[in-house]
Amino acid sequence: MKRRSFLTTATLASAGLTTMLITSCTSNSKKDEDVVPGTDSNTVFELDEETISSLRKKLNSGEYTSQQLVQLYLKRIESIDQNGAKLNSIIEINPEAIAIAVAMDKELKVGTNRGPLHGIPVLIKDNIDTADKMQTTAGSLAMVGNIASKDAFLVSKLREAGAIIIGKTNLSEWANFRSTQSSSGWSSRGGQSKNPYILDHNPCGSSAGSGVAVSANLCVVAIGTETDGSIVCPASVNGIVGIKPTVGLVSRSGIIPISKTQDTAGPMARTVSDAAILLGIIAGVDKDDDVTLESADKAKKDYTVFLDLNALKGKRIGIEKKLQGTNKNINLLLEDAINLLKKQGATIVEIEYIEKINALGQAEFEVLQYEFKDGLNNYLAISNAKVKNLSEVINFNNANEDSAMPYCKQETLESSNEKKGLNDPKYVESLIASFEGSKSILDTVFQENKLDAICGITMGPSCSIDVIYGDKWGSYSLTSPAAMSGYPHITVPCGQVYDLPIGLSFFGTPYSEGELIGLGYAYEQASQKRTKPSFKASFLS
Repeated sequence: MKRRSFLTTATLASAGLTTMLITSCTSNSKKDEDVVPGTDSNTVFELDEETISSLRKKLNSGEYTSQQLVQLYLKRIESIDQNGAKLNSIIEINPEAIAIAVAMDKELKVGTNRGPLHGIPVLIKDNIDTADKMQTTAGSLAMVGNIASKDAFLVSKLREAGAIIIGKTNLSEWANFRSTQSSSGWSSRGGQSKNPYILDHNPCGSSAGSGVAVSANLCVVAIGTETDGSIVCPASVNGIVGIKPTVGLVSRSGIIPISKTQDTAGPMARTVSDAAILLGIIAGVDKDDDVTLESADKAKKDYTVFLDLNALKGKRIGIEKKLQGTNKNINLLLEDAINLLKKQGATIVEIEYIEKINALGQAEFEVLQYEFKDGLNNYLAISNAKVKNLSEVINFNNANEDSAMPYCKQETLESSNEKKGLNDPKYVESLIASFEGSKSILDTVFQENKLDAICGITMGPSCSIDVIYGDKWGSYSLTSPAAMSGYPHITVPCGQVYDLPIGLSFFGTPYSEGELIGLGYAYEQASQKRTKPSFKASFLS
């Protein structure tokens, strides 16, 4: 979950100041000292910008073995993540990664090919259970030592597909549901992750590490999770593709929860094609997650069939009539994107909906607090963690304040712990207002305007890292409509302002992932806006 306006009234109040400060710093000059040693354009990483498909060909031809791929990515992590730029996106390396790669190589040698992910290194977020030698901690020191007894359902799907989980990624602690003043991408266990484009800037969250790792070529693809913005925001500001699926398409069992209403896992990749491949592998019905039963006849085994260069032709795309903010550079990116959509055959329809959705923010926060307490207590009760409920997490943090809470505190954990059960009338009232209300607003807009998707700027550019006062995101954000309703959302690179990436969002009605992938792919291929990170040391250098 990314920083949300309902968590702090400072967000909207600071939007104008943020825009002013960003606008005043527009130098694009790059001196030698601006770039972190070992990360400039002369440093060649032989797997730079590789895709699942390109690596698949190299594995099948024998040019590489899976063991070699894993070793190369682990070396890249050591040189760029742990040293060099010190991106700090990886919280733990899988000590069994090379052994698993050797096993996958042996299978290929005898003619066993599990599919496109066979022998491909991936990373997953550290709130997803793995029954191996890695911990699952949500970045919290209170959870250190928690080694799951069972793989999360999606992890089982990855392993069955032959993917090699080479490690876990850092995240905003408790998926950014700990404090109203936290810095996205910071956790007490993992420290602060950095944006690979400008290292003193924020990677957004809560899937910060997954977004950074994919962007910086520390892996081919990664898994993130989202409650509100936690996939699409870090995808947007790290210059990659992110898909937040319909709630119910991907199982949540074995994932440390915030909200049973809004939580989902999803793919993060450098290309729409790779994201589509990964989505087809992790989607599926899980008997331990009842909401996935709704996807039984709606999930696709292969989302790559929707990769159509002409997917935008004849489509009706809704754009909010009121601009998200006043920054001329960002608005020019949106204008250029709209013109490209039109050129590709789409019809643009002006709509009004975002203010109605944003008005439901407080109701959403109420729902999340109730569901976080209920879901986390259920998870911890059967986990191998030393803390067995939310109260014990809070007590641990208080007892270890210097290490667990050196900057922001835990007011969101505390306010959630004060909530009653899910039969509380206030919870029911808030759920109706937030979940049903947002669906009603969006359904009306889609139906009355005969839309295929709604589009807009995903997020403004990354803000500066500030672990003391927390994130200061501007007014550009399109995460909440799809998050609150549980609808699908894809973000695709749209360009840069001030050397920082901006994403373009498409979201639609339930289980329209295939159609959104088509739209995103057509835009991606026509625009070609993905740019590799520059690893610039500082915004002002």
